[in-house]
Amino acid sequence: MTDAQETAEATTLRTTGGAPPDDVDSAPIPLLEPREGIPPVVADSDALAAVVAAFAAGTGPVAVDAERASGYRYGQRAYLVQLRREGAGSALVDPVGCPDLSTLGDAIADAEWVLHAATQDLPCLREIGMTPSRLFDTELAGRLAGFARVGLGAMVENVLGFALEKGHSAVDWSTRPLPEPWLRYAALDVELLVDLRDALEAELDRQGKLEWARQEFAAIAAAPPAPPRKDPWRRTSGMHKVRRRRQMAVVRELWTARDQIAQRRDVSPGKVLGDAAIIEAALNAPANASALAALPGYGHRMSRKQLEQWQAAVDRARAIPEHELPQPGQPLTGPPPPRAWADKDPVAAARLSAARTAVSALAERLTMPQENLIAPDTVRRLCWEPPADPTPETVAEVLAAHGARPWQIEQVTPHLLKALTTPEA
Repeated sequence: MTDAQETAEATTLRTTGGAPPDDVDSAPIPLLEPREGIPPVVADSDALAAVVAAFAAGTGPVAVDAERASGYRYGQRAYLVQLRREGAGSALVDPVGCPDLSTLGDAIADAEWVLHAATQDLPCLREIGMTPSRLFDTELAGRLAGFARVGLGAMVENVLGFALEKGHSAVDWSTRPLPEPWLRYAALDVELLVDLRDALEAELDRQGKLEWARQEFAAIAAAPPAPPRKDPWRRTSGMHKVRRRRQMAVVRELWTARDQIAQRRDVSPGKVLGDAAIIEAALNAPANASALAALPGYGHRMSRKQLEQWQAAVDRARAIPEHELPQPGQPLTGPPPPRAWADKDPVAAARLSAARTAVSALAERLTMPQENLIAPDTVRRLCWEPPADPTPETVAEVLAAHGARPWQIEQVTPHLLKALTTPEA
């Protein structure tokens, strides 16, 4: 039996619920160790040039990962980039010391990049000049293959039989110098990423899903950067408590003031003022800084100057003319919320119920999450405004127009067509 066959057999046991042999259960899982030790951090142009040359001369796929300082710094910039390639070994690159990594990106532009949860890292990699032309996403591959747990640590353990060190994923990666245990953790994240890719490719091929995965990876690589979110203040945690337009204006003014301060200080907005404090001010509309200080989130630790700057935001919201106040909710660009369908269009609600049931059953048969089989929003849009003459061709056209990939269209079209033409009562 080849290594790939052994890996596929082990993966099959885990994805189909089979139990591994008793001796596998009882054997301790070895902790992964760096094969060449922890590489030095690349933080200047000379060291970067050496890494660029090494990775350009390497062969095969390139494992890529990035560490951010979410919860500590403003935005989602990369504070460490990890790479590994056959013939080049591993590299840890500091984007603070080397803010432009376009030469590195160019050196590996023709290679397949292997990332775990690619959509999380691609935006920050793009900011420093690194954009793949093709990729393999091990997290998404795990979802398509039917793994219940698709975190990197769980995947490496279940598929390759090694345990990754834990405990540093949520640290402040903007810290300088980076502690050695953190660097070790970061280097190990790419140590077996290509091995994991190879094992998952074999498993996807065994399940007949490899072409599906390739279409998904191509769609991620080709996707343009996400546009700025409209009215991001509406995503403030606890916003569901805010009902009146004047209260919404308070949330907007406080959110905007907080965002400006956080950006100027380069800290996470939550460290400037919590979402719960914003909602409290909106609901209570304090008349002055003293009243504001009595609300949760503004207590005795906050200086008078800080209180006054937040009270100024509340006062600005209070002064906005009635006709300029924000409207409740965001303008709908698609179907209404499904909970409203039964009243607005009972027939459409029946179509949606039938479609959801069909997609759920199909996803279970294919052992993958429903959202990876077809985007729920795509199903809603199809059921709310179905083609006038539902046929395999017209349904496929609607799905494609909403971004469904060919494999998805092939799998779900017969089932969605049935839901459109014979909805449940």
